[in-house]
Amino acid sequence: YYFSYNEMIIVALAWMFVVVLMAAAEATSSQGSVLGAFFTLLLYGFLPLSIVLYVMATPTRRRLRRDAEAAADTATATQATTPSGPQADSGGQSPGAGLAPERKEP
Repeated sequence: YYFSYNEMIIVALAWMFVVVLMAAAEATSSQGSVLGAFFTLLLYGFLPLSIVLYVMATPTRRRLRRDAEAAADTATATQATTPSGPQADSGGQSPGAGLAPERKEP
């Protein structure tokens, strides 16, 4: 099952909402502190959320990489079968057959 981008955003927003409420409770509590609220945001919010989002996005990244490799292989195969423009001679110069002849002034 592939998670869509919207599902990942909903999970992230819901989790951060919960963590922000936890941090606010920690900061406003008579036994809490702002430093405790900061570590609550960091250790309950950003760190686990980054790991979860990375793991949830792994199948999507793998699929995108596979699609990009297939497109690159197709482009390489197409380039190899169809020549694009005049071929260079052994001196490294392109042939002049495709150039227009020089005009004479009347």
